[in-house]
Amino acid sequence: MLRLFKQYYPIRNIFFIIGEFLLIYGAVLIATELIHYPDLCAVDLWLCLKAFLIAMICQICLYYNDLYDFTVITSFSELGIRLLQALGAAAIFLAIIYFLLPEAVIGRGVFALSVCIALFLVIFWRFCYTLALRYGLLDQKIILLGWSELGSSIMREIAAKKDCGYTIGAVVRGKNRELACKEEIPPLYLVREDYDGFCEFAKAMGIKKIVVALQERRGSFPMQELLKCRVDGIEIIEGNTFYEMLTGKLIVSLINPAWLIFSDGFRKSWGHRLFKRTTDLIFSILLLIPCLPIILLVALLIKIDSKGPVIFSQERVGENRKPFMVHKFRSMVADAEKKSGPVWAKTDDDRVTRVGRIIRKLRIDEIPQLWNVLVGEMSFVGPRPERAFFVKKLEDSIPYYGERFSVKPGLTGWAQVSYGYGATVEDAIEKLNYELFYIKNMSFFMDMICVMKTIKTVLFGKGAR
Repeated sequence: MLRLFKQYYPIRNIFFIIGEFLLIYGAVLIATELIHYPDLCAVDLWLCLKAFLIAMICQICLYYNDLYDFTVITSFSELGIRLLQALGAAAIFLAIIYFLLPEAVIGRGVFALSVCIALFLVIFWRFCYTLALRYGLLDQKIILLGWSELGSSIMREIAAKKDCGYTIGAVVRGKNRELACKEEIPPLYLVREDYDGFCEFAKAMGIKKIVVALQERRGSFPMQELLKCRVDGIEIIEGNTFYEMLTGKLIVSLINPAWLIFSDGFRKSWGHRLFKRTTDLIFSILLLIPCLPIILLVALLIKIDSKGPVIFSQERVGENRKPFMVHKFRSMVADAEKKSGPVWAKTDDDRVTRVGRIIRKLRIDEIPQLWNVLVGEMSFVGPRPERAFFVKKLEDSIPYYGERFSVKPGLTGWAQVSYGYGATVEDAIEKLNYELFYIKNMSFFMDMICVMKTIKTVLFGKGAR
C-alpha cells in the first residue's frame, strides 16, 4: 500500500486513477489534433495546459458523481449514465471557466469530440479494471493469524471492498479455541489449525504479509515461527494497524492502551497548531463576507416561517473539555426539548420547521458556526462538538471517548464525511472509530480531504436530518 497524506491506498488504485486521467487527457489531445492540427508532431504548451484543465475538471466531476466508489457502481448501464452525468457537469463548469477566461478555450467542437473518445476509452479502461478486481489480479495475498473479532472484522472489510488490494490466502485459527470468534470461518477460505511449520506454509503460498489478529497472546503466541517469517522477508503487521490502514478508522472496543501508546501518530506540534489556526482565521473571514447575503435571507425566512429567535445557541464541550456556546440557524420549533429533554435528532423529526428542513439538508444552518471558528472555539475540521449531557452518557459506555477532547471540535470531520449522522450509542461508537483515526493522523492534507468530501456531502444532501 502507498501512504499518501496519512491515508493508505493500494498502488493498483493509484495506477487506475492516474491511468484514467491520462486517457481523458489523451482524448482531448486526439480530438484537438483531428479537428485543428493535422501535424501530429507539433507540440503546443498552451494546448497541453488546456487539455490538462479539461481532464482535471472531468476527473473531479467523476469523483463527485461516485465513479470511484465501486460499491455504488453495480452495472455497466449505471456506469454509462453516471459517466454522461459527470461529463455534462464538466461541460457546465468548463463553460463558466471559458466565460470568465476566454483564453482557456481549446477550440470549437473539441470538447464534444473529446467526450465521445473519452467515453469509449474510459469504459474500456474500467471494463479491464473490473476484470482485474473480479479475478483478484495484482491483489496481495495475506495470511490472517488468529480467528478473533478483529480477524472477523478484517475479513468482512476485505470481502466488502472490491478494490482494497488484498485477498486472504489462509486463516490460522490458533490453539485457544475458547477465545476465538464464535462466528464460523466461511468455507471458501483455507483454514489451518496450528502453528507447526507455519513459516514454510507461508513461503509455499508466496505470502508477503501476515496479519496478527490474536485476541489472547499469553502462552500461545507463535514467537519463533513469526520470527523465522520476519527474517525470511515476510512482513508481520499487527491486526489493529492493518485494520486502520484498510478502513480509515479504528475499533475502540478492540484496541488496548498499549497499542495506542506505541503506535505511530498523535503528533501535535506547535507548528501544525499555528498553521491550522491561521488557516481557520483566513477561511472563516473569507467565507463570512460572501455568506452575508445568505445569512440575511435565511434569517428573514426563519422569522416568517415560525416564532422564535433566528439563532439557536447551545452549550457544547470543546477542546480540553472547555464549555462554549455553539451557534446555528434555528431549524426546529422554539423550545423543541421543553417536554422531551435532551434527545438526538431523528429522521423526519417533527420538530423541524419547513425552512429548517431545507437549511439542514443544505447544511446552511451551520453557517453561524463560522463565528465559533473565527474566535477560536472551533476549527474547520475536527470531531463534532457534543453536549455535556450526552458526553457523560457516552463516556460511561464507550472506551477512549474522552480522547476526542484533545483537539478542537470542527464544522466538519472525518466521522461526518465517512459515516454521517448518528443518533444512538452504537452510532457514537462508530463515529469515535473515525474520530480517533483523525486525531491520530491529523494533517493539513487530511483536512483538505475532509473538506472535499464535505462539499460532496452537501451537494448531494447526504446524512441530513
